[in-house]
Amino acid sequence: MESKIILIFGPTASGKSKFAIKLAKKLDGEIINADSMQIYKQIRILTSRPSLIDEKLVKHHLYGFLDIKKNFSTGQWLKIVIKKIKEIQKKKKIPIIVGGTGLYFKTLIQGLAKIPKIPTSFRKKIIAKHKKIGQKNFYKKLIKLDPIAVKKINFNDIQRSIRAYEVKKYTKISLYSWFKKTTKLFNDNDFRKIYIDIPREKLINRINSRLNTMFKNGVVNEIKKLSKLNLKKDRNFYKIIGIKEINEYLNKKEELNITKNLITIRTRQYAKRQITWARGNMKDWEKIVL
Repeated sequence: MESKIILIFGPTASGKSKFAIKLAKKLDGEIINADSMQIYKQIRILTSRPSLIDEKLVKHHLYGFLDIKKNFSTGQWLKIVIKKIKEIQKKKKIPIIVGGTGLYFKTLIQGLAKIPKIPTSFRKKIIAKHKKIGQKNFYKKLIKLDPIAVKKINFNDIQRSIRAYEVKKYTKISLYSWFKKTTKLFNDNDFRKIYIDIPREKLINRINSRLNTMFKNGVVNEIKKLSKLNLKKDRNFYKIIGIKEINEYLNKKEELNITKNLITIRTRQYAKRQITWARGNMKDWEKIVL
């Protein structure tokens, strides 16, 4: 009997959720979500959350539990997941963690750096500074402030640039020095790590097919309901691929076929980033071709 914590990572639309369900039924396991966009209560269709039927087949955790008005950090996810793992293991069942958010898996395996909380007022000043001088000049200031960052952050990466700058400025310690102080929560042999490998053409076909299913299932109405809430665009959920494009379609700024094409392109780009990330961070993972 499999007794390890099973981790399943794969690019979007690779079929990892269905694979996880099959494995959970076979091994008497329960599934925990590791996708940062499938956590939101109001967005089932666009985020391709497991269906209600799938959720009845196997116990699922951390899907659709958070209101879209709230942000959710990797640290919060890790805290809840550790609790869920213990609960599932106490029932003599297998925790199966599945998703496409690489940072969640990295944090679970390597631990989370205990960086002091940056005050919101301080962070807003850094963001305002970035907005005023632009990424190019901001990146130069970051490298001057924290030379370690030049080897860690691409000069076009706005989010990581701001994070590294605010941490060094506030704590006087490099973000990457904080990372070195991280302690692991699990041993490597506590995990069975599976990477879903899928041929490129097959993945593209699945992305296209899934998008058509989303529109048939009412994704436009799902986003229409959100647009009526007048939510702030700095919320995490606005990063979900398709929200911007469908909103533009609803505002009659774009035609439906162009909207679908734009979503497809962004989804393929995202899948490519996930695959690239996996190649650099998951070399020791067991590959399974679906």
